[in-house]
Amino acid sequence: MRPKAEWTAHAVSDAAPKTFRHLARLAVCWLAPTLTVLGGTERADEWETARALYEARQYRTARTSFEQLAAGRAPDAELDFYLGRLALWFDDEAAALTHLERAARLAPAAARIQNALGDAFGLAAQNADLLSKYSWAKKCRAAYERAVALEPGNPAYRWSLLGYYLVAPRIAGGGEQRALAQAEEIWRLDPMNGRIARATICLAEKRPDAAFAQFDEVLRQNPTDFIALYHVGRCAALSGEQLDRGLGALRRCLGLTPPVGDGLPAYANVHYRIANILEKKGEARGAKEEYAAALRANADFRPEKMALKN
Repeated sequence: MRPKAEWTAHAVSDAAPKTFRHLARLAVCWLAPTLTVLGGTERADEWETARALYEARQYRTARTSFEQLAAGRAPDAELDFYLGRLALWFDDEAAALTHLERAARLAPAAARIQNALGDAFGLAAQNADLLSKYSWAKKCRAAYERAVALEPGNPAYRWSLLGYYLVAPRIAGGGEQRALAQAEEIWRLDPMNGRIARATICLAEKRPDAAFAQFDEVLRQNPTDFIALYHVGRCAALSGEQLDRGLGALRRCLGLTPPVGDGLPAYANVHYRIANILEKKGEARGAKEEYAAALRANADFRPEKMALKN
C-alpha cells in the first residue's frame, strides 16, 4: 500500500508548527469508489464526469460539476463529501462546514466524512479568534478520533491525528509522543507510509539525518522508487540539508512515472520541491522557472495545500 496523501510526505513539518494553519490545508484525499444512485443514465454520466475531473485534480472544474449535480436535489452524503472537500481546497470555510456537517449527519458511520469534517473544523480553528480556537480544535481532534475508531486499520486517518498532535499545543491535546504513537501504528499498517510518518516527525524535531535515513533501505533495494526519491527531495527542501542529494533525487523523479492515486506526489509536487531547493541554493531564476513548471503541470496546484496531508 502506498501513502494515501502527499501530506504524508511534507505535511506536518512544513512550518507553522504552533498554529492550526496546516490542519485545514489538507490535500483532497480518500475517495470512495461507491457510486451514488442519481437517477437515470444521464445523471450517472454527469457523476462520473465530475469524479473524473476530481481525480484528475482539476478542482475548479470539478467543483462546478458537483455543484451542478447538487442543484435542486435532496441532500446527499456523497455529493456533500465531494463539495466539502473541494471547499476545503479553496479555503471556503463556510461551504466546507455546511457540506461536511450535513454529510456527517446523513452518514455518521463514514470514516472518510468524519476525517474531512475534522479538516473543516481545523480550517475554522485557523480562522477563529483566540478565544474560539480551542473549541474548534477540540471538535477537530474529536472528528479525527471518530474516523480512526470507525476504521482503525486505515493509515490515512491516523495521519490526521499525527498531524494534529504535532501542530496543536499541549493544552489542546497536542504532543510529540502522541504523534509518535500514531507514526508507529502507521508503520504497523503500512511500512512505507510509516517511513514517511517517522521522517515527518524527525523533521519536526530538527533531526534531518534521521529523516533521510528512513528512505536509504528502500533506495538500496530499488533506486528508482518514485516515492522514496521524492521524499529524499522533500527532506532536503524542508531541512536545508543534503541539498544536492535532494535535487538529484527530485530530478530523477522527472524521468519516472509518478504513482497513480489521489493525493500522491505528481510532477507538480516534484517541480515545487526542486524550486524550494534552488531557492535555498540562491538560484533565484531556476527556482522561478520550477515554480512556473509546477503550475504548468497542474493549473490547480496550490503548494500550501501540501501541508497536513501532501
